[in-house]
Amino acid sequence: MVIKRSHQVVILSTSAQVRLQTQSAVNPLYKGTWDCLSQTVKKEGIFALYKGMGAPLVGVAPIFAISFMGFGIGKKIQQSSPDEALGPAQLAAAGFLSGFMTTVIMAPGERIKCLLQVQQAATGPPKYSGPADVVKSLYREGGLRSIFKGSAATAARDAPASAAYFASYELIQRWLQGPDRQKLTVGTTLFAGGMAGVFNWVVAIPMDVCKNRLQAAPEGKYTGAMDVLSKLLKTEGPTALWKGATPIMLRSFPANAACFLGYEAAMFGLNQVAPNL
Repeated sequence: MVIKRSHQVVILSTSAQVRLQTQSAVNPLYKGTWDCLSQTVKKEGIFALYKGMGAPLVGVAPIFAISFMGFGIGKKIQQSSPDEALGPAQLAAAGFLSGFMTTVIMAPGERIKCLLQVQQAATGPPKYSGPADVVKSLYREGGLRSIFKGSAATAARDAPASAAYFASYELIQRWLQGPDRQKLTVGTTLFAGGMAGVFNWVVAIPMDVCKNRLQAAPEGKYTGAMDVLSKLLKTEGPTALWKGATPIMLRSFPANAACFLGYEAAMFGLNQVAPNL
């Protein structure tokens, strides 16, 4: 439940993030995060901030389950014994595997979200009525390939970001509580989880911009993520890779603090009920 609620913290800033990252550089619709949010609410109502979030909310539970499971698998295959403490590079490698594994669910969910949020900012009648309509339309237009468009970019964003995410969390907890991590507290977990979210997005933002532009673009505009990157750098410069950073950073600490608190609480409960599981 805590993890689910942490994802709800993400919703309000995600709408602004996608719109800022995909708007035209020549004739931008928004001056910044607050302008984007205020215009969106004024023109479309408060519920416009939740457009496109159906698919991510449905996928959030399996995504987090796969993410933490992937990290556990990544650690286990590197350990010679269950109690062996892994170093920073090994923790990062386990996190990298975790991010790669979530792509199969994350990529289509992100594709649906981007298309629904971007169409609300465009002029004219909306093309899609909801997530199910997006899936049907994409499948008619290009099959599964169209639904999973941007999967490579999603993996390129999430794998290194998850490496930073899990490694930073583990290392901060060890720094605060000692190498055995046997004296975790709510405060240290919230701080370590929040900082892990910050480190995650510092790594992820540039590729997130490329991914969102690729997934929201009409067919044929880009050949792939690298084409997006080259055109973006050529026309808008390196600073364009950090568009949407403000709403992302505003949500990164509280959302991930809640996420890791939920994870540690769940693990504590499971260890009490089934210690040998």
